[in-house]
Amino acid sequence: MARSLCAGAWLRKPHYLQARLSYMRVKYLFFSWLVVFVGSWIIYVQYSTYTELCRGKDCKKIICDKYKTGVIDGPACSSLCVTETLYFGKCLSTKPNNQMYLGIWDNLPGVVKCQMEQALHVDFGTELEPRKEIVLFDKPTRGTTVQKFKEMVYSLFKAKLGDQGNLSELVSLILTVADGDRDGQVSLGEARSAWALLQLNEFLLMVILQDKEHTPKLMGFCGDLYVMESVEYTSLYGISLPWVIELFIPSGFRRSMDQLFTPSWPRKAKIAIGLLEFVEDVFHGPYGNFLMCDTSAKNLGYNEKYDLKMVDMRKIVPETNLKELIKDRHCESDLDCVYGTDCRTSCDQSTMKCTSEVIQPNLAKACQLLKDYLLHGAPSEIQEELEKQLYSCIALKVTANQMEMEHSLILNNLKTLLWKKISYTNDS
Repeated sequence: MARSLCAGAWLRKPHYLQARLSYMRVKYLFFSWLVVFVGSWIIYVQYSTYTELCRGKDCKKIICDKYKTGVIDGPACSSLCVTETLYFGKCLSTKPNNQMYLGIWDNLPGVVKCQMEQALHVDFGTELEPRKEIVLFDKPTRGTTVQKFKEMVYSLFKAKLGDQGNLSELVSLILTVADGDRDGQVSLGEARSAWALLQLNEFLLMVILQDKEHTPKLMGFCGDLYVMESVEYTSLYGISLPWVIELFIPSGFRRSMDQLFTPSWPRKAKIAIGLLEFVEDVFHGPYGNFLMCDTSAKNLGYNEKYDLKMVDMRKIVPETNLKELIKDRHCESDLDCVYGTDCRTSCDQSTMKCTSEVIQPNLAKACQLLKDYLLHGAPSEIQEELEKQLYSCIALKVTANQMEMEHSLILNNLKTLLWKKISYTNDS
């Protein structure tokens, strides 16, 4: 009897194990399917985002169609549209209407930028730079004389930069740049390209600051597509990871990684000095003041010698232009009076209109960015003084009495402190 019971138990046990294994197999298949489904969905969403952001083929087609019909011209046109020695590489675009690619032009690396859509007016989440494809490159019209074109450019500069006394010099400089084939004459196609490019703040700033160390050099243009000097490291700090990996990294851990993958402190100090020098370049420069409206690390880079180079200057705008556009804009709170991420004015609650005075100067924004960058790993003997100077810098306000004197004093003190510490090192 006992033997028969034991035999029955042994007979039932394989059935139990078989059922258990079947359950585990179904569970495994379910989770495998779930992982494949979620992974496919993420890839699909990211691919859709990529195809929306990266429209280099559309940009090239628009530009080349205009070039081949004689509407526009420029030094990059033939290479882009005929010989195809200018081509797009890795997509760096962050917005569909602002196309940005790493590129190669005649074996030289560069950054290619192209505008794709229109922003009709200042909307604090968009651009200050209008463009509309159906009337693209319609100015100047056929029959416009060089003198008339000069007057058009002068009027544009007066509206953007204010009534500066030396605007005629800038007009002459623009005509020199517009003469892409260096034949001493500006053709209608070249003039149309130049006019389209002058609507873009970054292009205008590159021309104005073409001799400054921290501004990337203009390599060429075709229509409102332009090629600028490549920068080896395209972010102030951090490490570039594939987007699939970025999705699964928590923001706090990402910040720790950014601090881990930075140059040595003396090299960071040299890069920081470069940013302070760039702030000087745009603060009351030869053609007025420009405002830095997005001082994020992704807009700054550096070369192999650790000299700062600007990567993206599209949110650096003429102060006169921004004030005119913001002035009297309807608002409910100060949050309605922001352009980019960093150019803020206040909302006058009595009139419910934005005021025109930007609250924080460029230097304060730069110091806010540099605070964690410089204090992390700073030598102990200057840590306290460096922190004190950075916080004094961040506290700067445009409306403060004697702001310009404080601005110059704080900027020079910071540069002196950093230079003293690195001047006798190999990194200087």
